[in-house]
Amino acid sequence: MMIEDDIFTFKKFKINQSQCAMKIGTDSVLLGSWLKITDATNTVLDIGAGTGILSLMIAQRSSAQVIDAIEIENNAYEQCVANFENSDWGDRLFCYHASFHEFCEEIDDTYDLIVSNPPFFDNNGKTSNYEREIARFNNALPYDELICGVSKLLSKYGRFNIVIPFDQKSKLNSISKKYGLYPNRILNIKGSTESPFKRCLIEYQFELNSLEEKNLTIEVSRNNYTNDYIELTKNFYLKM
Repeated sequence: MMIEDDIFTFKKFKINQSQCAMKIGTDSVLLGSWLKITDATNTVLDIGAGTGILSLMIAQRSSAQVIDAIEIENNAYEQCVANFENSDWGDRLFCYHASFHEFCEEIDDTYDLIVSNPPFFDNNGKTSNYEREIARFNNALPYDELICGVSKLLSKYGRFNIVIPFDQKSKLNSISKKYGLYPNRILNIKGSTESPFKRCLIEYQFELNSLEEKNLTIEVSRNNYTNDYIELTKNFYLKM
């Protein structure tokens, strides 16, 4: 991945993020690399698409013919559409300018794969505008509403993948259980060997299976990445 004037260059696509409040971060790249895609993955929904990175990663990895995205914020929506059109997979990608609530009321279809990297408030004492925007988004789309909508839009054997703060894992699992969704795979993530776990990737399904839970460390030292991280993201980052 290379960054130049708000353009992120991955191995097979570029993303312009100049108009997006939510910039590309490690979370999306990890989620897009980790989520499971099978031959049965024909329809995909990306909730809160932002730049469109998750949809583009899925388009690169899969032959899914329908990859829909939802983005409520005006500038991000316009940028997402442009990023889709400038990719090699524009005929399979479509972004709706709507809230998740509106989308759920209008759409009767179900999806084989649903993904979301929802903005969240990292309570570390900072008070930037960026974090206030994130906090407002969380109030606009609480976990309960998100999971309720997902339970209506996910196909019987579909998978829902999300990245959340590590300390929210138990809360989200409890909410998901109310709607008949159960964690199937979990990847706990920390930045370095000495740091605490900060993020969590979770795959949910309607079927209750034995849980596969693993841990991932990103760096051994500054810019010295672990073999597991390199292996997971090598199809996207230019220098991996």
